Amino acid sequence: MKCPFCGEPDTKVLATRLVEDGRALRRRRECGNCHRRFTTFERIEEFVPVVIKRDGRREAFSRDKVINGLKRACEKRPVSLDKIEDFVDTLFGRIQEEFKREVASIWIGEQAMKFLKDLDKVAYIRFASVYKTFQEPGDFQKELSSVMSDQPDA
Repeated sequence: MKCPFCGEPDTKVLATRLVEDGRALRRRRECGNCHRRFTTFERIEEFVPVVIKRDGRREAFSRDKVINGLKRACEKRPVSLDKIEDFVDTLFGRIQEEFKREVASIWIGEQAMKFLKDLDKVAYIRFASVYKTFQEPGDFQKELSSVMSDQPDA
């Protein structure tokens, strides 16, 4: 770490302690050249991917936005908030691993539809009607027929 006073790269750590509930380190340093002391902080870099919207706009990934969309689709359905939150946590992890800094909103929507299709067919249809921007009653019918043909006979 360079000394902020003289620019000397040779500094030594005098003391280290955890701060911010263990999310950061505070280090007290001394310059080997001018012998002045200064403090540095070390934190985990928080990675927030950028979502590329259909119209080309970019915005920061919002966990809450994804959760709220899924909660609306699952309203009055037997789907726990824990399942939704677990899915979004897994989704965020996949984005970090697979896409680095940017991810298309289309990919996020497709993953959400796969999750809902396996979890609750009614919630899936609700979500798909918004995500796919159904315009006609026939759009609902086509999607519903697709879901019904996927179900095993009872």
